[in-house]
Amino acid sequence: MLEVRDLSVSYGEHRALEGVSVKVAPGEVVVILGANGAGKSTLLRTIAGICEGRQSGAVEMDGHPVLGLSSDRIVERGVALVPEGRGIFGDLTVRENLLLGAYSARAREEETANLDRVLSLFPKLNERQGQVARTMSGGEQQMVAIGRAMMSNPSILMLDEPSLGLSPLLCKELFQSLTVIRQAGIGILLVEQNAKQSLAIADRGYLLENAHIVHEDTAANLSRDPAVQKAYLGAGGAKVSVKSAEPPTPATAEPNIPETPHLQLRAPQRESADALVGTPISDLVAGAAKRAAAPKDQTGVMPTREVSNGSDRLRATILEIERAAAEARRRPLRRRSERHKAPTEKPNPQSPDPQDKPAVVEVYRAPRVEVYRRRPGTGKFTRE
Repeated sequence: MLEVRDLSVSYGEHRALEGVSVKVAPGEVVVILGANGAGKSTLLRTIAGICEGRQSGAVEMDGHPVLGLSSDRIVERGVALVPEGRGIFGDLTVRENLLLGAYSARAREEETANLDRVLSLFPKLNERQGQVARTMSGGEQQMVAIGRAMMSNPSILMLDEPSLGLSPLLCKELFQSLTVIRQAGIGILLVEQNAKQSLAIADRGYLLENAHIVHEDTAANLSRDPAVQKAYLGAGGAKVSVKSAEPPTPATAEPNIPETPHLQLRAPQRESADALVGTPISDLVAGAAKRAAAPKDQTGVMPTREVSNGSDRLRATILEIERAAAEARRRPLRRRSERHKAPTEKPNPQSPDPQDKPAVVEVYRAPRVEVYRRRPGTGKFTRE
């Protein structure tokens, strides 16, 4: 039996666990429920001997204290951990990963029997013993991680978020496999976010909140607890009443709209094109045809007539546009460079002619290097 009593763990000033007590018997499934950061993973890592925080309290396995021992000695005591993220050796094959789990002395004598048990529990691993582990799916890699832990012949198997990243179908198969492991007499301490499925296979459960165990009960009672349902099972929210659908109102019946003095529904008003222009469109088309056939002036545009009434405003506007376009066509085109060229300054007659100024030519002279050599015996230097 695994027994944790008054366990406290802190990282500097941060208190990760405080006064936690947990028990796991052989053949029993115990689930730890809690939010992220409550200390669930810290609890498993402390039991497995890989926690780096400051620890106090007691952890015993079959009556022998294991708190403070190295991780390999804890495995020899019969405690195995499947960490979050699986932690398998991706470049090794499935069989090599499984055999690495049997390095402890307590597992070497039963290595063959444990391997057969793992391969019978996970038939997919039996088919892919020679496959490289990193080429497998997430669910198959989780099977490798669980199988490697079982190869150490543990009495207590701890799993940290085993269903993380798995599909619902693979989650169902995983929890069914944990049920089979429990039947083999192995105790399971499970940390899982999927509270519904974990409580379905668990015998007991603990609620861990803010580094403290706040509640302990059987899995059946926890699943019926309203607080647990609201916090972990997605229940306990506001009830939604479903009313029977009312029969649809006939199409001939008028909708019951309350009369509001500030809101009046009006039908959209439509105005004809003739009303908007002020004259019939047919008259405009006929007039345009006559103007096209009428003689034009030198500019190529029909002479502008005086506007007799308000209806001729559109005609006058069209004539002005045509005249402006004709004048623009007669203008000589300037080059793009000339349009953007800055205006030249006009010469000032009082200023002197720039041609009278002396031209200044800058000449670059290369540096000159002179070499002097001393004559032997005389001490004099001569320039070469």
